[in-house]
Amino acid sequence: MQSELTVSLIQYDIAWENANINLSKLEKFFEKIPENTDLIILPEMFTSGFTMAPFHVAETMHGNTVTWMREKAIALKKAITGSIIIKEGDKYYNRLIFATPNGMLHYYDKRHLFSHSGENEHYTAGKKRLIVDYLGWRICPLICYDLRFPVWSANRNDYDLLIYVANWPQKRHNVWEILPYARAIENQCYAAVVNRINDDNQGYPHSGFSRTIDYNGKIINVASTNHEEIITSTLSFEKLHEFRKKFDFIADADPFGIFL
Repeated sequence: MQSELTVSLIQYDIAWENANINLSKLEKFFEKIPENTDLIILPEMFTSGFTMAPFHVAETMHGNTVTWMREKAIALKKAITGSIIIKEGDKYYNRLIFATPNGMLHYYDKRHLFSHSGENEHYTAGKKRLIVDYLGWRICPLICYDLRFPVWSANRNDYDLLIYVANWPQKRHNVWEILPYARAIENQCYAAVVNRINDDNQGYPHSGFSRTIDYNGKIINVASTNHEEIITSTLSFEKLHEFRKKFDFIADADPFGIFL
């Protein structure tokens, strides 16, 4: 396995329901990504913003954005992940795609749909978690509202890095600030959380505050609020393993047994 994993989080202002603008913007960000980055992490619905009109912008797994992600991952020799809107049959999914440099695609459909905004009325909930084995690191990627549900996020000693990609509004900033620390601490893992900035088309401002956090709840790196920015952090498996060996809290965890 690779002893260190370098991740770059891209925090930016997502153009509303315009994939072409957003992909062009991301290509410019990619030019600034450090060469040693292994994994690029993008926000939730990074081609559209958090829209409740999926029929306007939905793509398929063979569509432009998924193809773009695969091609960029291969060309850059870096994995890329983030969520987009996917249509399958007559259903729409808030789907996280994880594209690896060898051309492989993994995906996770958002389990917890944000009923407060009607997400559950337009999208279909996922049923399974995803654990990606990448460079020997076990990675669990989740989406936004999943952050509020610790049982779904619980580490059964099956991951080392927990990811949340989000469009988290500023008016609930305190939750976005607090819960990632809790998830990292209780699961003895690294956490990488990435959020968009500025207003969406619904009048909700977003302040960003993307971060990487260690297994003890300490910030490794943090983005400025309300600014487009790339933050890059290098995670150490050796330090994580030493901490888990010294404080083996996961061994004492409750066997919820709910995962499908």
